[in-house]
Amino acid sequence: MSDRKLIFSGMQPTGNVHLGNYLGAIRNWVKLQKDYDCIFCVVDLHALTMWQEPAMMAAQTREVAAALIASGIDTDHCLLFNQSMNPDHAQLAWIFNCVARVGWMNRMTQFKEKAGKDRERASLGLYAYPALMAADILAYKATHVPVGEDQKQHLELTRDIAIKFNHDFETELFPICEPLILGPAARVMSLRDGTRKMSKSDPSEQARITLTDGPDEIAQKIRRAKTDPEPLPETAEGLDGRPEAANLLGIYAALTDKDLAAAVTEFAGQPFSAFKAALTEVAVAEVGRIGTEMKRLMADPGAVDAILHRGAEKARAMSAPVMAEVYAAMGLLRP
Repeated sequence: MSDRKLIFSGMQPTGNVHLGNYLGAIRNWVKLQKDYDCIFCVVDLHALTMWQEPAMMAAQTREVAAALIASGIDTDHCLLFNQSMNPDHAQLAWIFNCVARVGWMNRMTQFKEKAGKDRERASLGLYAYPALMAADILAYKATHVPVGEDQKQHLELTRDIAIKFNHDFETELFPICEPLILGPAARVMSLRDGTRKMSKSDPSEQARITLTDGPDEIAQKIRRAKTDPEPLPETAEGLDGRPEAANLLGIYAALTDKDLAAAVTEFAGQPFSAFKAALTEVAVAEVGRIGTEMKRLMADPGAVDAILHRGAEKARAMSAPVMAEVYAAMGLLRP
């Protein structure tokens, strides 16, 4: 790693990596590696906050890694590994559990959303996982974190933890990391319901395009995507109240690197049938390229594992001196 600004970002290994994951995060990561030093992590410990089928964890971890590599993450210049391969994440998370205040955790809105009404049955990990997220970032003294709306609060907590640790132990050990705002993220919605996000957990396979879908599957899903009876609008303002039209045009705009207004102008007044043909063409070209490489990688799990192990070895080399500083600052003895 050089003296450039350092980014940390992670993705959970929950399988079915889809177009929303690609347009909302992965493609941005590919662009970031040109201007920043980057650490990309398959955050398998975070996934454990909800029940995961043990037999699927390894396969899903490899799938996410393959998706990142196939999309263009250069593992010769970026670190890519899965979180559990570096125990410093969990170790620093416990220290941060002792630094963070219960009141801070109580304000985390994501816990309330994921725990639902029966909070007493939620895991302690789900409650405390923002401290693990802080450890993910600060174990490497990352300076910047790409964040969406749903992660801003957790990054603020990371900053609070860093400030309190530095204050309590009279040190400047941890940087106050900055959010990296990448502009409006592509918010990809379900192909069956334009008011709901595209999701891995949606029971309908027709609701999402996965990165391993073939051309026929992509074409079929776009053809069956929900629309409304009106032709496409003349202006972007005409998308108000038309969530399915807005979603499909937004996907087309993201895949072709256009703004939404330009995409609307291109298809103004046309029927959905003509537009869907164009959308299918660009989706097949982009997703097909990635899917072919993903399948090649996933057919050789040993090669993917080797990449993850190599990344983890480098990650441990980066976090070890940080942990030594943490132990020294706190008066903890190391072997």
